[in-house]
Amino acid sequence: MTGLEVSGITFAYEETPVLADVSLKLREHELVSILGASGCGKTTLFHIISGLMRPQQGKVVLNGKDITGCPGRVSYMMQKDLLLPYRTIEDNVILPLLLKGEKKKEARMKVSPHFEEFGLEGTQKKYPRQLSGGMRQRAALLRTYMFSRDVALLDEPFSALDTLTKSGMHRWYLDVMDKIHLSTLFITHDIDEAILLSDRIYLLTGKPGRVTEEIVIKEQKPRNREFNLTEEFLGYKRRILERL
Repeated sequence: MTGLEVSGITFAYEETPVLADVSLKLREHELVSILGASGCGKTTLFHIISGLMRPQQGKVVLNGKDITGCPGRVSYMMQKDLLLPYRTIEDNVILPLLLKGEKKKEARMKVSPHFEEFGLEGTQKKYPRQLSGGMRQRAALLRTYMFSRDVALLDEPFSALDTLTKSGMHRWYLDVMDKIHLSTLFITHDIDEAILLSDRIYLLTGKPGRVTEEIVIKEQKPRNREFNLTEEFLGYKRRILERL
């Protein structure tokens, strides 16, 4: 399979089970959400997929290659932007390339074309404190993209934004995904957000967390602003609320 495949992941902290036989797939150019209550193991699952932790059972395969326990193969962005306040936006964005051993001059040249793609042109020499929350998230997403250009793991990246900014970021991110051919696995607690953005949604429930349902969102993306007022949208939402 081309893309990401997670098979039979089981994990426990000491004697406390956290995940039980979790399997999911992310195909090329998809956005797939993992939706579930706090404490069901979503972030632990991302730690395992990113290679930061190794499961007791199961494996993670990227484009046919087993990457279980191997960090650095997929991008991972947590809830906060984690931009370094004493570095310019440009020098924040190039950090993944510097960590891979590239020289600063070459790294800056490599990221330069992407500032326009990410709507960040003109921010290169600014500092994080000079940007709005939405622009900081764009910079953090560009830094994430420079780490690995195939698959991005996003852990509630828009949760700290106000409603209007979040709505704009949703449309912007789907547009960027399309332009750069990125695949995204997305954690959220927000049912509306999951329905609006996703090609598919996995419901992760219980303790230990298990995938209890996969929901396919059939409507074509990008979905217009009125989609969340339609009977189709409300049908998905009712189904999810009944299962969670």
